[in-house]
Amino acid sequence: MGTRPDGDTVRFYPDDPDAWRTIPGPNPIVIRGPGGANLRLEGIDALETHFKPPFVSGPELHQPKAPAEAAAAELLRLLGFDPVQRTPSGKVKAPTNPAAVRGYVITRGADPHGRCIAFTGPGDGPEADAAGELFFTPAMMRETVNHKLLAKGFVYPIFYRTLFPDLRTDLAATAVKARTDGEGLWPLDKTHSNTVVTAPPTVNEDVIYPKFYRRLGEYVLENDGDPALDGFVVYLRRKADRFTILSTGHFSTGLDLIIEVNDHKVRWTHPVEDIVYDE
Repeated sequence: MGTRPDGDTVRFYPDDPDAWRTIPGPNPIVIRGPGGANLRLEGIDALETHFKPPFVSGPELHQPKAPAEAAAAELLRLLGFDPVQRTPSGKVKAPTNPAAVRGYVITRGADPHGRCIAFTGPGDGPEADAAGELFFTPAMMRETVNHKLLAKGFVYPIFYRTLFPDLRTDLAATAVKARTDGEGLWPLDKTHSNTVVTAPPTVNEDVIYPKFYRRLGEYVLENDGDPALDGFVVYLRRKADRFTILSTGHFSTGLDLIIEVNDHKVRWTHPVEDIVYDE
């Protein structure tokens, strides 16, 4: 209760809160409440129900409400919760039914915001070996809520270099099939169309790739709410997102390579499942 889960983030409370301190990597887990921490689900990117860029003033932003909230509701349903009630700000009201569900976490570390990057699902999950390690296979991954949300078209794929190639390949194929079959949000997707940028808090009224939306939102807020796109390409070049295009092996340090601006409209020009980000 009191949390704001969306389609790719949920709060997890381990049996032993000290377990968070055993997770490797340079970024420590930020513990919230009585031993809980936020999970950022690996390999997927959900429409933003609430987005506030750090260190930027302005209103909280959001993407189209219906498909964004549908992804959040489906995540909770897959974990075993009945439909939850929310406050106007999106926080889950008490009580939930059930109050909690047992689940598992497969992780190799945290993101710079202290969220545990993980695959998760209901129940006890696959068993680790005597050393506490697990060889996580694509077959195991298909049982996670990450994969199920992607297969049903509730979320987009998003890949970082820390994701093993066999898992990434499986998720990419799953996303392509969902798009081809017209699942979930895909019939509404305008990522590769010329989409109009507006003033906050909407910024863009179409269903588009959330990473694309976040960069637009950051730019408009830093531009004092002005949606004019004159400086967007330069802004992306300055942000210097580091990524590789898998199909060509091309490495770049700016999303300006795969963005096309046309006056007050903009579009993403490359398949989202063909991109691997450094961080």
